[in-house]
Order: sequence, then structure tokens, then C-alpha cells
Amino acid sequence: MAILLGTGTKEKSALDLAREILRKFSKKKFQRLKYQDLIKIKSVNSAKACQILSAVELTKRILGVGEETLPKIESVKDVVAQFSYLREKQREHLAALYLNARNEVVFKKHLFVGTLDANICHPREIFSHALSQNAASVILVHNHPSGDPTPSKADLEITKRIQEAGKIMGIDILDHVIISKNKIFSFKEKGLI
Repeated sequence: MAILLGTGTKEKSALDLAREILRKFSKKKFQRLKYQDLIKIKSVNSAKACQILSAVELTKRILGVGEETLPKIESVKDVVAQFSYLREKQREHLAALYLNARNEVVFKKHLFVGTLDANICHPREIFSHALSQNAASVILVHNHPSGDPTPSKADLEITKRIQEAGKIMGIDILDHVIISKNKIFSFKEKGLI
């Protein structure tokens, strides 16, 4: 946001102004952001408001998100696009996409950060978000900093455990995607889910 603003004012640096804007508007509010909302913030002039709104609109168009639409997951590439930043992480990170019955993303959550080569995962955390968002299904995503996306024995075991818990709760685990620097591994594509 600070880079987008470019400069601040005498009272606030671009970084301070960016923080204020981000605190004021949640992610959901950003999708519906209006010129009038931004111009009410002291230090946001007409030009800065237009820059922010242009960036928001460009992002919506690139992701195919409108007022009435949610991003739809139709392939592993769609999943990877949601979490491409994981390729660069030096420790394992686990995240999840929560989908409605039409495979549209209703919620996206970064869940756990592990060590260099391990991720501690608690199924209750995964499903608490699924329940609170009324999700029909979940896609798990984590990275392998080593560069090899092949699932470890622990990856296979925890995926099976989470899948079993999902069956009991009536929430499908559609896939578990492992992302590395240049490769991906999909449990679904390999017949493991």
C-alpha cells in the first residue's frame, strides 16, 4: 500500500498512511471500497484515492472477483495461484481454502508455520474455520522448502487423519497440494484422496 501511495504528507509518511488505511478497511470491505470512503481519511487526496481504487479494481479483474462472484477452484493451478507466495518460504507453512458447494472460495486461511522440515497440524483448527465459514469442503496446501514436493510419511498420515475427521463432520477434503520452488504435488491427481 505504501508503494502504491508513493508519498505521504507532512504529518504522515506513506508507510503510516498505508497502515491507517489497512487498519480502517477489512479484506471484505476492500472489495467494496468507494471513493467517498477513502477521501474521508485525512491525508488521502483525490489522486491517492484513485490510485488505490485502480489497484483494487485491477486485482478483482485479474482474480475474476466481482461483487457477486467468488474465485472458483477448478484445477490445481487455481489452488497454486492462491498460494504462490509459499514457494519462497524457508519453513513449512500450512494453509487452507474453504469452499462452498460450487467450489468457490469463501475463506482462505494461513493456519500453521512449522520448522525447516516439519509442520505441526491440528485438525480441530482446520475444521473450526470450516464450520465458522459454513464451508462444504476444504483444500489443504503446504510448502516443502527442500524443493521436493513428494509427500513425506507424516504428510500422508496427517492427510488421512484430516480426511477421516472431515468424513465424520460431513466436510470433504478435496485435495492436499504440496508446493515447492518449481514443482507441485496434488494428492488428488495422484489418487491419494
